[in-house]
Amino acid sequence: MLFPDYTDTGLVYHVVPITDLKRIVSKGIKYDDKATYAAKYLEFHKFIDEFRPDKLPQWVERKKAIFASLNFDENHSWHSHTALLGIKINEDRCWISNENLANSVYESFILKDVPNFHYAKLFLENRGKKLIKDYWDTSLSFIENLKVRKDKTIGYDAEVLIFHGVKPKDIEIIFIISDHKIMTVEEWNEYFRRSGQSDGNWEIT
Repeated sequence: MLFPDYTDTGLVYHVVPITDLKRIVSKGIKYDDKATYAAKYLEFHKFIDEFRPDKLPQWVERKKAIFASLNFDENHSWHSHTALLGIKINEDRCWISNENLANSVYESFILKDVPNFHYAKLFLENRGKKLIKDYWDTSLSFIENLKVRKDKTIGYDAEVLIFHGVKPKDIEIIFIISDHKIMTVEEWNEYFRRSGQSDGNWEIT
């Protein structure tokens, strides 16, 4: 894995566009503070919440979650012009679920009303509902996961659902991801400090 275990770092990881960094470092993170929340994900979250079992705590609602990861594979594919943040959390207000199951339903949900994708609704009504049921049935509290470590099960792509706002003091910028480099803040500043001194020797690497 890319980072030491959560039990050593006390951090979970959240990827954001660099265009959001100024706001995040001054105001923190809320579940609905990104433009993409309503445009791309809210209706999908609501759909999954429709199948949420009553046995779950009332505060566990996907539509009110900040999403994070416990770790990444070393060969993880990153999106350019993003920042990887390390976040300190309140473990009592976090939940763990299998992102693979949610992702298996997302495309069909988005395409269900698009012409020529006739089988999207059929998939959602049958296999899709089963996948969402499994998504909730295999989820568990963050605290419980620290005991059983379901996140280390093969095929279980653990996502962390954070159900509290994150304050700036609990956020650490781990990496800046550009087209060509992945750099810490210190490396980023040094790279552009050196490149800004002379036009003659600067190369994009």
